[in-house]
Amino acid sequence: MVTVDNLTVSYRRHPAVHHLACQVAAGSLTAVVGPNGAGKSSLLDALVGKVRPTTGRIRLALPRRTPPAYLPQQSTIDRSYPLRVDDVVMLGAWAQFGLFGAARADVARRAGEALERVGLAGLGRRLVGELSVGQFQRLLFARLLMQDSPLILLDEPFNAIDSRTTADLLRLVRHWHAEGRTVLAVLHDLDQVRAHFPHTLLLAREGLAHGPTAEVLTDANLLRARVLAEQWDESAAWCRRDEGAVAPGAAPVEGDGHAHAHGHAHAHGHAHAHAHAHAHGHGHGHAQAIGPAAAAARPAVAVADAVPGSAR
Repeated sequence: MVTVDNLTVSYRRHPAVHHLACQVAAGSLTAVVGPNGAGKSSLLDALVGKVRPTTGRIRLALPRRTPPAYLPQQSTIDRSYPLRVDDVVMLGAWAQFGLFGAARADVARRAGEALERVGLAGLGRRLVGELSVGQFQRLLFARLLMQDSPLILLDEPFNAIDSRTTADLLRLVRHWHAEGRTVLAVLHDLDQVRAHFPHTLLLAREGLAHGPTAEVLTDANLLRARVLAEQWDESAAWCRRDEGAVAPGAAPVEGDGHAHAHGHAHAHGHAHAHAHAHAHGHGHGHAQAIGPAAAAARPAVAVADAVPGSAR
């Protein structure tokens, strides 16, 4: 469903996601975890087209004109605009009636059904600003139901909401998984991940591991993620590969992603040979070490092309 090939996403000349390569299988239920600032939200932003990759490319196996269903963090949403609850839900069917088309009767009916499924039946005429935090998150899940996409991207969907709402929305996530939809969720609660998400992608700007959750969330992997995050140096110098330079904001690279220029900071605060690990064969039932940091630890599952003279 999702193929990420050598992806780098940069802000102000520093990478938030750094040479990430991974595949997310259709129908999988995957958590994206990592330390604060690990690039988790930036990965989702790139998948939905909110940010343009500095290098690499993304492929989504979606039907034509079917975008992913995307849930941003609540903190990024302005709730002060006087919209009614049912209006917000019907915006999930935007692709069906467009900017100037009136919402058809079947869209309004589906919106009512979506509100009922998330526990907000009878609240359609309320203003969004009148809802509690938990009710507002239920509303955003109702909008996802209206989108009816085979790919669902959730950014911290259970952050700062009550336990009952969390349990209800987790049941909906499991239902999507049972329907064969692909769900990718950024999460912080590792116990929640272990209990409900069969697969996990571990990030620390670089991809460290991807596979069955029990094999990814090991003490060794989590320690490596923490150390890598702590060593990141935002003041590190800009570097360029010998093949040429890609300026910040340049067009995504087309091709296999192995021979390309890059122009972003390698910021770990120490100099060493720069090996890019391109992971292959995801989905074989075992965790794959991915990214430069994992190349030395798991050489059997990564192909590394060393770049002479590169320092970070």
